Amino acid sequence: MSDKKKNLLLFFDRPTEPCFMQKGEEKTFFRMPTNFYPDKYKSSSNVLESRFGDGASRTIEVRNIALPDLSLPMQLPYQDQFSLFVPKHRKMAGKLIDIFMNMRDLEDLQSICSYCQMRINPYMFNYCLSVAILHRDDTKGLDIPTFAETFPDKFMDPKVFRRAREVSTVVTAGDRLPVLIPLNYTASESEPEQRVAYFREDIGLNLHHWHWHLVYPFESEVRSIVDKDRRGELFYYMHQQIIARYSAERLCNNLGRPRRFNDFRQPIEEGYFPKLDSQVASRSWPPRFAGSTIQDLDRPVDQIRSDVSQLETWRDRFLQAIESMAITLPNGRQMALDEETGIDILGNLMESSIISRNRNFYGDLHNMGHVFISYSHDPDHRNLEQFGVMGDSATAMRDPVFYRWHAYIDDIFLLFKNKLPPYPRERLDFPGIRVSSVGVESVAGRGLLTTQWEQSTVDLGRGLDFTPRGSVLARFTHLTHDNFNYVIKVNNTSGSGVMGTVRLFIAPVRDEQGRPLPFNEQKRLMIELDKFTQSIPAGTSTIRRSSLDSSVTIPYERTFRAQSARPGDPGSVEAAEFDFCGCGWPHHLLIPKGTSQGYPMVLFCMISNWNDDRVAQDLVGACNDAASYCGIRDRKYPDRRAMGYPFDRPTPASSLRDFLTPNMAISDCTIRFTDATRIRGQQG
Repeated sequence: MSDKKKNLLLFFDRPTEPCFMQKGEEKTFFRMPTNFYPDKYKSSSNVLESRFGDGASRTIEVRNIALPDLSLPMQLPYQDQFSLFVPKHRKMAGKLIDIFMNMRDLEDLQSICSYCQMRINPYMFNYCLSVAILHRDDTKGLDIPTFAETFPDKFMDPKVFRRAREVSTVVTAGDRLPVLIPLNYTASESEPEQRVAYFREDIGLNLHHWHWHLVYPFESEVRSIVDKDRRGELFYYMHQQIIARYSAERLCNNLGRPRRFNDFRQPIEEGYFPKLDSQVASRSWPPRFAGSTIQDLDRPVDQIRSDVSQLETWRDRFLQAIESMAITLPNGRQMALDEETGIDILGNLMESSIISRNRNFYGDLHNMGHVFISYSHDPDHRNLEQFGVMGDSATAMRDPVFYRWHAYIDDIFLLFKNKLPPYPRERLDFPGIRVSSVGVESVAGRGLLTTQWEQSTVDLGRGLDFTPRGSVLARFTHLTHDNFNYVIKVNNTSGSGVMGTVRLFIAPVRDEQGRPLPFNEQKRLMIELDKFTQSIPAGTSTIRRSSLDSSVTIPYERTFRAQSARPGDPGSVEAAEFDFCGCGWPHHLLIPKGTSQGYPMVLFCMISNWNDDRVAQDLVGACNDAASYCGIRDRKYPDRRAMGYPFDRPTPASSLRDFLTPNMAISDCTIRFTDATRIRGQQG
């Protein structure tokens, strides 16, 4: 593996420091052509080259290439915020992605990055380079540093950075103690929504949402970058699961399920004060006061002029398409929404991208909903304010209204799902396979899952610009659980071994008032825990599966990976265990918090016929262990069934027990929370 590939990672190091300053632990210096220096440095280029080049341990000669037209991406001011939800920003990013993708080789890519790093908005530069690295053939396997490493200001209390700079300036790297990030610092206990702030503001959760949108970008001339297998359906399912997971979290904290933001004219009752500062834009993220309403937007600076009525028009067109089970194409013809592809088509219309079947007619409902909410404090730019946290995929999940908005988006998708016929018994049953029981075992005993707080550390050194080098550790507190095992007992009466797909879900059993949840509500709250292929021998057998192997989550080490910990070169044998996609639900949030008394839930297991589920393809690399929410890079979604199967269709069953076929089983389980904090690495 050549250094040319690894050199690209240096552009993620200290993102607002010019790349002619020494980068990385090796103190690497980029020797650039004079014309690559911005005007403010050009007259001093020789002095700067001597100052930073003489003490460097390694020098990279930057090739002088003919520069492409960067006028569009350079329209975003260097010190502004960047949002994938703002149409103008998406176009600028799409152009920059195409420029990076079209560089003929790694040296040219390195050259254009050297030029852009000092001129292009750092947030947009980071996003576009990350997308290009994920999709170029010559950069696959290169591990992108987490956004929390590069731009920690999007994830934590700004007081942390003042203390971190003090520590890094006064104390040498090896003797620095971690800086403590407080838990629940955005509001007091008198704000009911603060009971679930630990979930909404979890660093790993927000990294998941950021990375998902990195893997599934909106714009590019290279259609394959956007047009991934079942992308629209995955948009629907991933967000549906977020709402199910968040609803369970709220129920554990005596809060109701998210109320739908379905009347765009009504005030948003919840306020949100993010307590974040932008290190690039050098200003605080604006709050949204309780009772704010979204208003018509007239922001020439963002090239946005849109009325709230436009959202309502787009919404009504969606509802009409679902009612008629057909969408209108640009030529005026109708395209039927069928059982197999209808949800994917709707998902691609909802999260508008270049693969929307009719972008002009169905518009940009999901993204512009984020935009309207994020500008509710300054809709006409009279106060020169930038967007709030709902406008950024790395921060949107912090805001309570994110879940209200997506709960309503999910309701629209549900209208379509409810028009599909129920699954007949033969599409649910697996003849010859009987699941006699399912349960969980943990250190606390059978049927009992345990949660508590955990303190972990993240290195901020890469993201602290213009400070002395070396690790600067921050310690943060998050929810976690003890590991557990699933135990599934199966009887195969077919007379020969078969392959099955094991599907595991968990759901609450009671509503806000403590009453049993009706099944049509409960199945919407089913949280996917795992899905895996299993050989089932003839006769009786027992399947044991660790919670650590979930197809939904990625391990803690991958969510908060330290680039410096990666052994060997990307793609090498030494690095095999470290290669992965950063996209995946954080494992420490696999199960809800529970309660100190023990929160009752139901565990569901189904074994379906693998011959009906299988997708014939080879899997390359190790980037396939969080496929449920993220798919598999460059491959088809690894399950032919509808996402959310078997709970994605209406059913005549009046209860979960009535729904069961012999290849399914349920069991009661309890999640018990202990209000204690352990240091990461200590189990139990």
